[in-house]
Amino acid sequence: MSLITPKTALISLSDKSNLDKLVKFLLKQKVKMISTGGTYKSIKKITNDVMEVSEFTGFEEMMDGRVKTLHPKIHAGILARRETDMEVLTDRGYELIDMVVVNLYPFKETVASGCSFEEAIEKIDIGGPTMIRSAAKNFKDVAVVSDPNDYEQLIDEWQNHGGISYEFRKELSQKVFQLMAEYNSAIANYLKDISSNAHQFNFNKSASLRYGENPHQTADLLTFSNLEHKNIANADILQGKELSYNNIVDADAAWECVRAFDKPACVIVKHANPCGVAEADSIFDAYDLAFRTDPTSAFGGIIAVNRILDKKTAEEINTRQFVEVVLATGFEDDALDELAKKKNVRVLCVDLEQDNPYPGVIKKVSGGILIQSDDTFIVPEADLQCVTKRQPSPEEINDLMFAWKVAKFVKSNAIVYVKNKQTIGIGAGQMSRVISAEIANLKAKEEGLEVKGAVMASDAFFPFRDGIDKAASSGIASIIQPGGSIRDEEVIAAADENNIAMLFTATRHFRH
Repeated sequence: MSLITPKTALISLSDKSNLDKLVKFLLKQKVKMISTGGTYKSIKKITNDVMEVSEFTGFEEMMDGRVKTLHPKIHAGILARRETDMEVLTDRGYELIDMVVVNLYPFKETVASGCSFEEAIEKIDIGGPTMIRSAAKNFKDVAVVSDPNDYEQLIDEWQNHGGISYEFRKELSQKVFQLMAEYNSAIANYLKDISSNAHQFNFNKSASLRYGENPHQTADLLTFSNLEHKNIANADILQGKELSYNNIVDADAAWECVRAFDKPACVIVKHANPCGVAEADSIFDAYDLAFRTDPTSAFGGIIAVNRILDKKTAEEINTRQFVEVVLATGFEDDALDELAKKKNVRVLCVDLEQDNPYPGVIKKVSGGILIQSDDTFIVPEADLQCVTKRQPSPEEINDLMFAWKVAKFVKSNAIVYVKNKQTIGIGAGQMSRVISAEIANLKAKEEGLEVKGAVMASDAFFPFRDGIDKAASSGIASIIQPGGSIRDEEVIAAADENNIAMLFTATRHFRH
């Protein structure tokens, strides 16, 4: 498609950034400028070659400026199709407007400032959206600029190519309709919030990722609007390389898990599964114990702590392992200096409290989507049912509750071995629960961690007694599991035969 070289520009701006540069360029191109209100006054300080909208239309603005650009001469000039509408335009004595430079009243910023309801309503722009929508619809012949950040590219295109290309006009049009979707949603959200104290959230594209889960896949990061907290998608990225798709998925899994603990805790995640979790009196000790669960898998993993990261722990991380991402609620200055020695490590600051912008989990399936609520249930300790002859000791109960929390974040079939609030073996994602138990046992043996006296959590019930026999042969003292199998009596008998205490939760935590 051909270039256009606009002859008449309509300019009406709330954000007047870089206006001086744009106006001086348009003057050089001999573009006729029409403007409104405060923008007109700003342009007059630069040049006298500007016409006020009311002079252009012959219609004085009214209602304190509410009605000034809503005039046929404006919209006919913008919407006119050059192939079919020129005759009617000429008959009425109207002229073409082939550039519209307009941005909108800052509604979201006004609302965020704590303004009154009446002030918010007054900041709902009417003329601006109407003009840019008209121009965006007619992008074949009209250039519409709704973002001051696009002035530079506009000027470069015009100078270097002799006009504004079809491709760039189409891109600018798309930005207008994206802007309008967000603008209208912000207003709808505000009014809904005022009337029902409920929130609506919408996506904004925040990044194009280098690729998806694999290099042949494309990926974007979409972030919800109106977030109150620093979540994974809008975390403060303090240093490091660009986050990859897998980094974001793993970081989310790590942060989701570490938030489940009240005391200082550390979670190390690899391929969306915890490979080491520990709770201790300090973040340093929690990291040390989590790392010792499975140093091999921790290599290249994601580390999350639910406190401020200190220098000593940062030094230990740098000394011990290669890490992709470190997440914390904050970082001591010395800790950031230490992490900066590994410049590629992504360092993210995230709030413990997170937004919940949509109700639950969304999964794509062929021909549709599945939506389910979040798995937020935490079984109260008082609701645990001991089904064996031996009761677990208080220490075992503490470890069982810890193991149960971790199991919820491990891919099914999940088996978690724990001792003294440290994972000592994790078996994840196996088709057989017994194999998951064997993997957990193998991991503990590889790292020289003592299984005897440890506890075991299973995310779902044991369909046969073989899982219990496997746990007994490894030295497991207590088990926590949902129960509910048709062979529960057989499973309980196996636990009694091996002097294992077993608690039923009556709740399972599948994670696929």
